[in-house]
Amino acid sequence: MGFKIAIAGATGNVGREMLDILAERGFPADEVVALASRRSQGTEVSFGDRTLKVKALENYDFSDTDICLMSAGGTVSKEWSPKIAAKGCVVIDNSSAWRYDSDVPLIVPEVNADAITGFSRKNIIANPNCSTAQLVVALKPLHDHAKIKRVVVSTYQSVSGGGKDAMEELFNQTRAIFVNDPVEPSKFTKRIAFNVIPHIDDFMEDGYTKEEWKVLAETKKILDPAIKVTCTAVRVPVFIGHAESVNIEFENEISADEARNILREAPGCLVIDKHEDGGYITPYESAGEDATYISRIREDATVENGLNLWVVSDNLRKGAALNTVQIAEVLINRGLITPKKAAA
Repeated sequence: MGFKIAIAGATGNVGREMLDILAERGFPADEVVALASRRSQGTEVSFGDRTLKVKALENYDFSDTDICLMSAGGTVSKEWSPKIAAKGCVVIDNSSAWRYDSDVPLIVPEVNADAITGFSRKNIIANPNCSTAQLVVALKPLHDHAKIKRVVVSTYQSVSGGGKDAMEELFNQTRAIFVNDPVEPSKFTKRIAFNVIPHIDDFMEDGYTKEEWKVLAETKKILDPAIKVTCTAVRVPVFIGHAESVNIEFENEISADEARNILREAPGCLVIDKHEDGGYITPYESAGEDATYISRIREDATVENGLNLWVVSDNLRKGAALNTVQIAEVLINRGLITPKKAAA
């Protein structure tokens, strides 16, 4: 007996990616339901070789649904996730609404799958920020080996992290520049085409942005609260794929060769690190792929036990949709939930 799965936010970038990944991975679902706001009701979305008609989230009864993959934004999740969870449907939420709640596990399956057992407190599981997900996949095996003290990360984040409107803005601005039309920023604070913007999300009182704070807070919650983390988050004119320059200081000795060998064996990681032209990964090559790619592994001689890494991943997949589906797979594979239909 398979599970009944709902996708809330099925018409968005991540929601569509979730549907693709469920189909690709042969997820054990007897029924998949696409949900969105009332204005998207009746819209068609693809699920494998089938087409699903979108239903309105507001009118949907979750009482016979096992898992809801929620990708409808933080405001919607704050309102609807507790209501859905109260119906006995486990919510796996992709927004920031529940990540910092001590009663909600924040999960990256390759890193802290054991923490998933805490889901029963609220029937909600949080998916981390896209930048955090790929970062901790790379950090976890190195932390286990040599214990990380401090991480300095600069992100190079694609516009798809800002949604469909952000992708359209990059496309339209790029076209406008080529035909000498005026360029007016809308989604972004400054022109994104042929530019980089050191500003993602709202500014906080200390001068950091919320995006930068998320990387700090989530890395600590997922990996180790003792790790010191600082971040600069930058939006770049790339459609899909986030990249990160990561500087790590360890308590114990670790060489670049050791790190390379550890990461080659680590779940979810793929090392592409040749000291030659093109012997590294870029966001363009990561698009559509599941792995977290690691390149440019080298020792940092300015600190004791220091390393530098270049970490790249498809933010719509590992940073969002894939990780959410993997969390659902952990729930099922560990026998933490059973289909309601079977119980009935």
